[in-house]
Amino acid sequence: MGNHQDDTRTAYDGVVELYASLFANRLETQPFSRAMIGTFAELVRATGNPQAADVGCGPGHLTAMLHELGLDAFGLDLAPGMVDHARQAHPALRFQEARMESLPIEDGALGGVLAHYSMIHTPPGKLPELLSEQVRVLAPDGLLLVSFFGTDGQEPVRFNHKVAPAYSWPVDSLAELLADAGLDPFARLLHDPASERGFLDAHLLARRS
Repeated sequence: MGNHQDDTRTAYDGVVELYASLFANRLETQPFSRAMIGTFAELVRATGNPQAADVGCGPGHLTAMLHELGLDAFGLDLAPGMVDHARQAHPALRFQEARMESLPIEDGALGGVLAHYSMIHTPPGKLPELLSEQVRVLAPDGLLLVSFFGTDGQEPVRFNHKVAPAYSWPVDSLAELLADAGLDPFARLLHDPASERGFLDAHLLARRS
């Protein structure tokens, strides 16, 4: 995964305080995202395994939300500055530096994985490898919630994200990648955030087969 990961880590380490301040409201102004995360947490609890990883957790605001929703949640992020901030902001929760394609988690250990706009910087050709790693750590019937920028086209679109280069995805194409990785995508939500980029906000909820 090499260079794009290193570049992304450096970019996010440079905007820790600004990024954290922008997302301090923890989705109070984003009802659709909040609803999907609530549904995800409810379904993870129903599996009987409340262990959940917030991968690409950033400043830890959604890790804390998952904890409040009844999950034994912990956060992982490749940027050490984000991990340090998350630990200070949420001292009762666990945070660790880690790459999404090499998670420090045993096979089949988790009831859920949340990837909230944290896969958007991964080049399309590398995404199957990354998804396979998320599947590896999920228990049977465990759930993955992926949130991302959606596009109406036929191919992923590279764009200049404010922090690091990123990709938007046709929702059907990303759902196919989830299925190829061994997941059953069973719910999706698309909505228009009135973004100047013209992308949809997209959420896919999938269960490990």
